[in-house]
Amino acid sequence: MPNVSVNGITIDDTFAEAFGMRATAIIITAPNRKWARQAAITMTGFATSVIGCGCEAAIDVELPPSATPDGRPGCRVMIFAMGTDELQKQLLNRVGQCVLTSPGSACFAGLEGSAELKLGSALRYFGDGWQISKKIGGRHFWRVPVMDGEFLCEATTGLTKGAVGGGNFFVMAESSAKALLAAEAAVAAIGLVPGAIVPFPGGIARSGSKIGGKYKGMIASANEAYAPTLRGVVRSELGPDINAVLEIVIDGETNDAVAAAMKAGIKAVIELGPKRGAVRISAGNYGGKLGKFIYSLKDMLP
Repeated sequence: MPNVSVNGITIDDTFAEAFGMRATAIIITAPNRKWARQAAITMTGFATSVIGCGCEAAIDVELPPSATPDGRPGCRVMIFAMGTDELQKQLLNRVGQCVLTSPGSACFAGLEGSAELKLGSALRYFGDGWQISKKIGGRHFWRVPVMDGEFLCEATTGLTKGAVGGGNFFVMAESSAKALLAAEAAVAAIGLVPGAIVPFPGGIARSGSKIGGKYKGMIASANEAYAPTLRGVVRSELGPDINAVLEIVIDGETNDAVAAAMKAGIKAVIELGPKRGAVRISAGNYGGKLGKFIYSLKDMLP
C-alpha cells in the first residue's frame, strides 16, 4: 500500500512494532486531587524507558471519589517492566519512597491479574511492629503508622503477563511549534483511553532512538535518519518540508489498549490538520525483529 493522505496529512505505509511486557497497576488516593496527583507524579518520575529507568510508568486515569475504594480523589498508575522480579522491585521502591511518604496518601490494588505482587505485605515493615493487619470484604490491608496518621495499603496488587510496550507513532511537522501542538493533541486524546499510558515527559519523546550505536556499551543511540539537522549528511527519512519530529510511545495493559490509544492519538493529529500541526505521520519498527505486536498505520486511521 502506498502512502496515503488524510485531511492533507501524509500517512506512511509502515507499522509500529511492540513487544510483550509485565505490568501492574495501583490506585493512589489522597485528601484532595492535588495530593493524589502529586504522589502519582512523584512515583512515576524517572520511568520513561526500561532502557535506563528499570520500568515505564505513568498515570493511566484520574479517578473521582465515587470510583476509589476509600471515597477520596485518586489516580490509577500503571507500571511496566520486562520481567516480574524487576517489576516487583520497582513497585515497592516507588510506592515506599514516593507514596508512603506523601501526605494523607493511601494505596490500593489497581489490577486483577493472573498473579499477585507484594504491596502492603512488604511495605508494612516500615511500621516496625506497630502495623496492623485488617481484612475487609475479602481484601487484605495493612495500616502502617506515620506522622500524620496511618498509611493504609492493600497487601497485594495484580500482575498481568499480557501487557504490551512500545506502541508508537511519529508526528512530523514543518516547525517544532507545530509538531508540539500536534503531539499534545495526540497525548490528550490518548489520556481518555483506559489501560494505556504514554511514559515520556508529558507523553512526548523527542529523542527517538535506534538499537545500539558506534560506541561500545550503548544500548540505544540517536536515530539520525529522523534528525532534521543531519539531513544532507546521512540517509535521511525526512523530506525538505519536515523540520521537527516528535514520537509518542505507548504502553498498554493489552494489545487492544495499545491499538485503541494509537487510533485515538492519530485521529487527534489528523483532525488538527497540517496548517496547525503535522504534515506527516510515520512509525518506528525494526523490521519485525523486535516484537510480535504489529500496528500498521493504515489500520489505525479514523
